[in-house]
Amino acid sequence: MGAHMRTVGSRRLVIELKRFREQASLTGEQVADAMGWSVAKVYRIEGDKVRVLPRDVLRLLTLYGIQGEQRDAVMELARLARGKDWWHQYSGAIPEWFQFYVGLEAATSAMTEYNAELVTGLLQTEAYARAVMDAALRVDNDDMERQIAVRMQRQKRLTAADAPTLWVVLNECALHRQVGGPAVMREQLAHIAEIAALPNVTIQVLRFTAGAHPAMLGSFTLMQFPDPADLDVVYVEAETGALYLEKQEDVRRYSLILDYLRAQALGPAESRVLIEQMATKTLG
Repeated sequence: MGAHMRTVGSRRLVIELKRFREQASLTGEQVADAMGWSVAKVYRIEGDKVRVLPRDVLRLLTLYGIQGEQRDAVMELARLARGKDWWHQYSGAIPEWFQFYVGLEAATSAMTEYNAELVTGLLQTEAYARAVMDAALRVDNDDMERQIAVRMQRQKRLTAADAPTLWVVLNECALHRQVGGPAVMREQLAHIAEIAALPNVTIQVLRFTAGAHPAMLGSFTLMQFPDPADLDVVYVEAETGALYLEKQEDVRRYSLILDYLRAQALGPAESRVLIEQMATKTLG
């Protein structure tokens, strides 16, 4: 039997299993005893070191007291985890779908993004993020405040000791769209210019004059990880779900798109100057 290949699906599955074990206040030793396993097997499963069979997932969920729709959702995840890419609906029984993306983001060593319509989440000010969420039609006030708090917390990673490299290509329309009004945009543009000065951050603007380009279907993020066992992931967000792509041909395709975008966009220094100029003009 071949070595276990870690995928986005398998990583998500073991995160859920560990969370349920902790909610049930069970130790790895207690789980091993109840399942008739070695303690090492429990921690190898939770560390995504070995493949976990759907029948074992069902036994673990029974042990942890997980029933109904939530159990069905995790069993579906166990089946999907055996594939190399998967679609996860966030309207289902695991509402923490985006927490998984945040976990991936926290583990990444390099992120490259193209954003077509709005400023990248890691570059957003609180006022800009609030205006975006206000327009989303699907976030209540409590959820919005929690999401904003998470977004602000995520941004701290850019200045942490183990900060990833972040390379963002922003469509020029994201800089012109008056999200929240002129004052909010002025603050937002100034913030982007400030973050662009970090040594691990590169920001390029794709001008309208660049014309047609290979990412006209929309935004995406390519995530890379320090552990060679972790495959590169392309993340594409939609209105009712998120697509994680890991197949080599898909990743190669998106990497090529990014190469073209970076070649068509303004250089980093020119982009920063443009953003600073727009920041000073926006309030006028």
